[in-house]
Amino acid sequence: MTRRVGLSARRILGVLSAVTLLATVSGCGLLGGSEEQPAESAGSGKVEKAKIKLGLLPILDVASVHIAIKKGYFQEEGLEVEPIKIQGGAAAIPGLIKGDLDISFGNWVSFILAESKQGAKDVGGLKLINDGYQTKPDMFLILAKGDSPVKSPKDFEGKTIAINTFANIAELTAKATLEAANVDLSKVNFKEFAFPDMEAAVQNGTVDAAFMVEPFISRAQRNSGQVTVLDAASGVTDGIPIGGYAATGKFVEENPKTIAAFQRAMAKGQRDAADRPTVEPLLVEYAGVDKETASLVHFGEFPTSLDATRLQRVSDLMATYGLLKEKFDVKPMLFSSSGS
Repeated sequence: MTRRVGLSARRILGVLSAVTLLATVSGCGLLGGSEEQPAESAGSGKVEKAKIKLGLLPILDVASVHIAIKKGYFQEEGLEVEPIKIQGGAAAIPGLIKGDLDISFGNWVSFILAESKQGAKDVGGLKLINDGYQTKPDMFLILAKGDSPVKSPKDFEGKTIAINTFANIAELTAKATLEAANVDLSKVNFKEFAFPDMEAAVQNGTVDAAFMVEPFISRAQRNSGQVTVLDAASGVTDGIPIGGYAATGKFVEENPKTIAAFQRAMAKGQRDAADRPTVEPLLVEYAGVDKETASLVHFGEFPTSLDATRLQRVSDLMATYGLLKEKFDVKPMLFSSSGS
């Protein structure tokens, strides 16, 4: 009799243990209808900050973020992303310093320049946490009107070119390729315009040409018949890294699990961004272009790892063309989470 009772007790305990394990794995309580538990980042516990403010431009370069949102990659990591529109990497830096942005996309030039000047030292400097985009031919173009007298790079002397912000990758690559074409840079003017406004600025004569990226290149070519005068991702700038994602050292130190979760979600988004059919419909949504224009855009590369050697090339070019007073080592800026 005693033996039968002991056996039953063991069986009951076994059943209860199995039920408890099942409830833990599924994230539910033992009773039906219980409240869902917060998501956790894989293998590293709950993130410190579940909702992050992410600075983005409406350009092809950030397609991986929109993929990660659409496919639930951030949600799987316990993150909610609030996209905040910015004009360029230089404009993102004050937002990071003030805390208006937690993480931001930006071009490497602006991030490196700010760090070299210690502009963010009060918040632990800037940390580069994820690669974003790298050039290929026909995706970094200076365009002019079809009937413009500007036909060759030399014709830019005495003319004005629109760029999205100063002290960024556009200014660097434009100057590098113009100088390589024997253009006197002291005779070229640059003026700031947001990417969506550049096509109209060229058409109405506010500027003589504009440094555009996708999808605005394809839109200006298709809608207004604008033509390429110079490919700024060629010769000395061929294959140059463009930009990626940064946070302050303070944010990274206080939110390591959040950063690791962001990096894991972005690794999947970067991978999927190589698939054109995945990206095109998203461009219609977040960049505001039509389907036909989206089908014409030229794609760059979406690297899946952050590499110091590649980024050092940007820094070295900055020193060559006067954006830095001396050579600057980018390696200390790179942050790689042990959980990524």
